[in-house]
Amino acid sequence: MTTRRLSLLVLSFSLLAGLVAASPKLQVVEDADTLTVTRGETTVLAYRKTPLPLPEGVDPVFARTGYIHPLVTPAGGVVTSVYAPDHYHHLGLWHAWVKTHHRGRALDFWNIGGKTAGIRHAAVRETWADATSAGFAVELEHYACKAGTAEVGEIILREVLRVTVREADGVYLVDYDTVTTNVSSAPLELEAYRYGGPLAYRGPMDWDAQNSRYLTSEGLGRADGHATRARWVEMAGPVATPAGRGGVVVMGHPDNRDAPQRVRIWDDGRVFFNYVPAQENAFAINPGATVSWRYRVVVFDGELSVERIEACWDAYTAVEDSAPSH
Repeated sequence: MTTRRLSLLVLSFSLLAGLVAASPKLQVVEDADTLTVTRGETTVLAYRKTPLPLPEGVDPVFARTGYIHPLVTPAGGVVTSVYAPDHYHHLGLWHAWVKTHHRGRALDFWNIGGKTAGIRHAAVRETWADATSAGFAVELEHYACKAGTAEVGEIILREVLRVTVREADGVYLVDYDTVTTNVSSAPLELEAYRYGGPLAYRGPMDWDAQNSRYLTSEGLGRADGHATRARWVEMAGPVATPAGRGGVVVMGHPDNRDAPQRVRIWDDGRVFFNYVPAQENAFAINPGATVSWRYRVVVFDGELSVERIEACWDAYTAVEDSAPSH
């Protein structure tokens, strides 16, 4: 075993030990609008059961539910945004398919301004908080719009999203795991396309080419990272904390379809990211079929070294079944 590998394993087990000693103050607070994971009085993240108010003059079709915003660093820096003027449908930490076909109709669950399809929060399944974690399971519905309107028509996919938050050595570990079933009587066909899929992220609107960065597990960045495969992708920029900087590392579990999945990265200065399992090859979700996706988001202040990120990766993948047991 190489010295570097041994060092990474030691750091990995240190992170796992940190999970055992994680603060018991993580909890879930539910109200009519949100499920909020807190640490004491501080927000870690909020899941939207009802829409956030739209900017004035924006089409009400963009008032979606079933996404996470804000996502907050341990020191209190917000690292997501919603309703960016360039893409009103970008919603913090969320997911949706783009180029799909169902019963002969072209449906786009992502670009909801087209009013062909959408996603909505349907129900809270459970919440939990224990000595090492806090989280929730919610049900979402992916639906076709009634022809010519934005009204909800046929439910095609029914999904359970489980979000689990832990603390480990000064970072938050946010597991974003979905189990999706085609509850219709027709296949949902997914075209090969450059974006769309089980996890997407939009960074703060003030992150730009001068003050932010991307880094993939393969050492690529803003200029050359798009459409490449990556075990993890780091995105960082300025936040309003004493450190002045923070960010996220998004990790795709090796058990996911097409892992390590191809990624969507913008090269124009803004920070947007998407794991895209259909970027290269089309596939279908047949009636009654279930697909599962697992991701981890490491939320941090300051800077994370590549060695530390790799240790987080090893901790994520070291346990045979690291999915939440709740």
